[in-house]
Amino acid sequence: MTSLLNKLKPNIDSKNKKKRVGRGMASGSGKTCGRGHKGQKSRTGGKIQIGFEGGQMPLQRRLPKVGFSSRTNLLSIDIKYDRLSVIKEKEITLDILKKYKLIKSKIKKVKVIGPCTIKGKKTLKDISCTKSVSEFISK
Repeated sequence: MTSLLNKLKPNIDSKNKKKRVGRGMASGSGKTCGRGHKGQKSRTGGKIQIGFEGGQMPLQRRLPKVGFSSRTNLLSIDIKYDRLSVIKEKEITLDILKKYKLIKSKIKKVKVIGPCTIKGKKTLKDISCTKSVSEFISK
């Protein structure tokens, strides 16, 4: 039998009663209602925003801005030509690089960079490369 969420009854002990303030001195929270005397926090709507330091320059504004991550670099990667020695195929495409797990599946652009110390020559299809790599392949 499945129980419906709208049929569930709350546990009696699970609910705390709301604190009733301003109900006379005998209640323990009468007159000022536990807010103390005067000041910003005693007033209605007297909230202090997070990070406010009483007019002093807040920490998040005192520290210098650091870091930058380009969103284009999430989809592009450089790979060394020597790492392609693992691949048995002569013609290399993005799908083959993903198959051999040299790049992640979300990568859309690859650039092959030097140095070129391996003997086997590969042909690159729809993959850009540096000048030194293109000279090595064309030799």
